[in-house]
Amino acid sequence: MLWAAVTGRSVAGQVFVLQVVIVLLLVVSAVVAQVLQVRHDSDTEARNRSLAVAQTFANAPGTAAALRSPDPTAILQPKAEAARKATGVDFIVVMSTQGIRYTHPHPDRIGKKFVGTIGPAVAGGTVVEKVNGTLGPLVQSVVPVKDANGTVVGLVSAGITTAHVGGTADQQLPLLLAAAAAALALATAGTALVSRRLLRQTHGLGPYEMTRMYEHHDAVLHAVREGVLIVGRDGRLLLANDEAQRLLDLPENAERRHVLELGLDDDTARLLASGRVATDEVHLVKDRLLAINQRPTELRGGPAGSVTTLRDSTELRAVSGRAEVARERLNMLYDAGVGIGTSLDVTRTAEELAELAVPRFADFTTVDLFEPVLHGEEPRPGSDLRRVACVGIRKDSPLYPVDHRIRFVATSPQAHSLTTGQSVVEPRLRDAPGWRAQEPERTDKVVEYGIHSLITVPLRAGSLVLGVANFWRAEKPQPFDIEELALAEELVARAAVSIDNARRYTREHSMAVTLQRSLLPRTLPEQGALEIAYRYLPAQSGVGGDWFDVLPLSGARVALVVGDVVGHGLHAAATMGRLRTAVHNFSALDLPPDELLGLLDELVGRIDQDETPDEGAAVTGATCLYAVYDPVSRRCTMARAGHPPPALVHPDGRVEFPELPAGPPLGLGGLPFETVDLELAEGSRLVLYTDGLVEDRERDIDVGLELLGDALRRTPDSSPETTCRTVLEGMPGRPSDDVALIVARTRVLGADQVAEWEVPSDPAAVSEVRSAVTRALEAWGLEELAFTTELILSELVTNAIRYGRPPIGVRLLRDRTLICEVSDRSTTSPHLRYAASTDEGGRGLFLVAQVADRWGTRYTPNGKIIWAEQPLP
Repeated sequence: MLWAAVTGRSVAGQVFVLQVVIVLLLVVSAVVAQVLQVRHDSDTEARNRSLAVAQTFANAPGTAAALRSPDPTAILQPKAEAARKATGVDFIVVMSTQGIRYTHPHPDRIGKKFVGTIGPAVAGGTVVEKVNGTLGPLVQSVVPVKDANGTVVGLVSAGITTAHVGGTADQQLPLLLAAAAAALALATAGTALVSRRLLRQTHGLGPYEMTRMYEHHDAVLHAVREGVLIVGRDGRLLLANDEAQRLLDLPENAERRHVLELGLDDDTARLLASGRVATDEVHLVKDRLLAINQRPTELRGGPAGSVTTLRDSTELRAVSGRAEVARERLNMLYDAGVGIGTSLDVTRTAEELAELAVPRFADFTTVDLFEPVLHGEEPRPGSDLRRVACVGIRKDSPLYPVDHRIRFVATSPQAHSLTTGQSVVEPRLRDAPGWRAQEPERTDKVVEYGIHSLITVPLRAGSLVLGVANFWRAEKPQPFDIEELALAEELVARAAVSIDNARRYTREHSMAVTLQRSLLPRTLPEQGALEIAYRYLPAQSGVGGDWFDVLPLSGARVALVVGDVVGHGLHAAATMGRLRTAVHNFSALDLPPDELLGLLDELVGRIDQDETPDEGAAVTGATCLYAVYDPVSRRCTMARAGHPPPALVHPDGRVEFPELPAGPPLGLGGLPFETVDLELAEGSRLVLYTDGLVEDRERDIDVGLELLGDALRRTPDSSPETTCRTVLEGMPGRPSDDVALIVARTRVLGADQVAEWEVPSDPAAVSEVRSAVTRALEAWGLEELAFTTELILSELVTNAIRYGRPPIGVRLLRDRTLICEVSDRSTTSPHLRYAASTDEGGRGLFLVAQVADRWGTRYTPNGKIIWAEQPLP
């Protein structure tokens, strides 16, 4: 029967043929793509393996030394053959820079010319190529062998023949074909099952028979005396029979229009548009009471949508009142689910509960919470409560006002609810002595005011009782009953969960704020190179991971740093503190910005490796910008790791965003960071910030940078403090993320504050240096420092002459302190030690450390600088 159906002219047969053709095309395409991919992957793997083997052998200990030996072949041939067999490559050839082989799997080819490209490798590069070598077509890599000085002393090549490269694809081809055949068989079987199901559903009918059947059903549909509607998944009316047109008084062009546009009453229209299941729901439509049943059409494999039947049930008008009350209560519960807990604020959540209940459920609603709950802590029994919400139909009620501290007496309904965790109904307050004992004068005023009934419900979240909610009735004469108590408990239960969530958030937020404030700088260090102002704005959603720092360095230089750890909360704040501490430690090494970011990147990578799912999230998304400004040369060296670029305001008011390579965010590893040197005119303003200033959910970073540039152009010749204020005032609303902002105006150490000399590499020149220094100090009015300065420079210059390499330079800087610097071309750093009584030397740096405030070593591209600082008198 199935074979006859699928080979005939039925709908099932046509579907079967079409699906088999599509599946066949997909399987063939998949097999071809898989074969091509396997061969491409094999070729890539061959390139990677040959390159890895060549680099490993080239960098192996002893390779460079063997190339300089009298007989490299005797040393390297056994090692090369052992490495070749261990790694599975076809050859490892070590050769001279002229391409003469020292090793080869076939010893008779040793000493002959290497077949391949070696020029880039001789220049220090790497070559990966396909060639026809002595072993046939192959993939080979050529890498240089460098000695300790970086000189290329030889070459290493490793390769795999094409036969081995393509072997994987050829081996997998039968398996791929078998898998394709199996997939085609399974797909054909599945298609047959689908066609069989379709055959059963269509009863083997062809398109003509199905069309005729539809026409008959349509005729019957319009003949019945019950309204029938079919609504699509998009809420549009697909079909309405004649009875439905009459009952709902639909317009003539109702089909294909949305049910909300048909002029129906709101409740009926929403029901039809929702598609939800309804059973004998009674709706008042104009002067008719209609019993509505609705079911989705996709339950039995039909299209998405719903079918609705309507019966005229005007005799049920008497029950419409109760249905309306039940619907209103359901609406209240729905509104409570979406309207309570919209913010993580304890007080606001309590207010939302009170506003929802008035006037739909009660005339007045009050919410009282334990004092610790307002501060994010767990409630403590016995402590006072505070009224946090009081909403009513009038403002002049004699109930306790908001912020009033309350201690309920033991006989009051509120005290009973707080103690037992159960709700209490007081239908007649005038006859409730326990409630009236709370405060007789005030309770008498409440009764005289007209408030006559009360429901008290405890706010419970798990085992915690956070407070109590009170619903009061005044205008409606009927007292609260048991059914209304159940509704009140449901409303309060939903609100209690939201209040407890807000309490927990308040506690975490307070802890995070305390932690972050302790980690951020409270005051900026003293320095004379930059005039600095800063701002920090926390995010709306809580504490984040933005930070900034100003770090004085040697030589009157100053480092500026801003960073951002993506996310909010305790983890982000704690991670920010770890990164800030790391930057402090790394800056003490006086490293260039790119090297410092490299160390910070390694640190973040190690932090991520140490983290486990139970301990916290990884530090993905951390960014940083590090800049060092030298007031003597007026040069600013910067590097960034995925951070927004800085802004530069020139003295003439021109604003630019320097082209600074972005670099990867911290923790990714594997990529270097690049630095940019800028020469800044005196009075230039350097603006560093985090992405919260320029990027938001409602605008991208390009728009933010344009707004920042416009704000900076409005502040020509402004102080950093004024610039900060102007930039933040120009922001469109409060930021959704943290904002850290630093504005630094550059200062310059003029020629009258700098003295420098070049010293010959001769011990006799030390006395000349002392004389020149004395004259410079006298010109600056610092004669008091002449003795200690001469002592410091004598020791440092003598060490440079003895142990360093010329040229040797001496520089004095008069800033907030007197800075002495001695430079030479050696990279060997002196170390402080205690000299024994029999030692002739070793006391120089000890004396320098005693008379100087600070001293240290700073490495430069050309050598090093030994510096020492002394406070000015």
